[in-house]
Amino acid sequence: MAVGESYVERPPSPGLAGVVRTVWIQRTGDAPYVQRHLPTGGVEIHCPLGGRPRLLGPLTGPEIEVIPPHTTLVGVRFRPGTAPPLPTALDDLADRRVSLAELWGPRVDRLVEAMGGTPERALTVLRAHLLAEFRAGGVDPLVRAAASALMPWRPVGIDSLAAHLALSTSQLRRRCLRAVGVAPKVLQRTLRFQGFLALAQAGATATGRRGADGMAGLAVDVGYADQAHLSRECVRLTGLTPRELLGGDVERCGCGHDHSASYRPFLAGRGRARFVQDPAPRRP
Repeated sequence: MAVGESYVERPPSPGLAGVVRTVWIQRTGDAPYVQRHLPTGGVEIHCPLGGRPRLLGPLTGPEIEVIPPHTTLVGVRFRPGTAPPLPTALDDLADRRVSLAELWGPRVDRLVEAMGGTPERALTVLRAHLLAEFRAGGVDPLVRAAASALMPWRPVGIDSLAAHLALSTSQLRRRCLRAVGVAPKVLQRTLRFQGFLALAQAGATATGRRGADGMAGLAVDVGYADQAHLSRECVRLTGLTPRELLGGDVERCGCGHDHSASYRPFLAGRGRARFVQDPAPRRP
């Protein structure tokens, strides 16, 4: 009997909940698996058991990876602005996949050795290592606040956000580039699209605005001007149209994976007001 690919996603442990969005275990089957990585606003660590850990930098577009057959990976996806301590600014790692040994040096060898065994053990060891990393170095609190304010549902102006944080627009941009890897406007667009995917993953229904239901309604709910605006952004960020990405069904993820743990923070924020709102969704 042929063995297929599987993917199990989980919420982070309590100690990492403020910086990690989700963790997962992925197994490929008898055939190579084509993985389409999408921009999330954060970085990811991918650890193939028996292989070398890698860091996937912040993405601005799709990144296609072919995972070999019979591979088991444990992974961690970080929230925007909460990458583990690194020796370089994140904009230097944008759209790149880098060996973790290049960033953390010889301690990665000890990490790999300790992660030997089952995927569960590997994930436990990786979590403990990350807890130690974050104790050694923190995150930029203003960038973290900016990333929270740029979540979807209530669009905010970048100039207004900078003023709210007592920064100039250029200062906010520089700090975001360093700690997130992309400019604030790019992060806002990425998080808006992630909000749409969260609704699709959850099989959510639109709020019922006149003339907007189904995919068009979800597009408007998350902050797009209309469905055409969503379609342009989807192609820009994923290389596919919304229906191609979702497998032709607005109520599920086209890859067949359950991403509910990853998208829970987006759904929890639906309907909450922000400190400032733009008068209407803006076209790109």
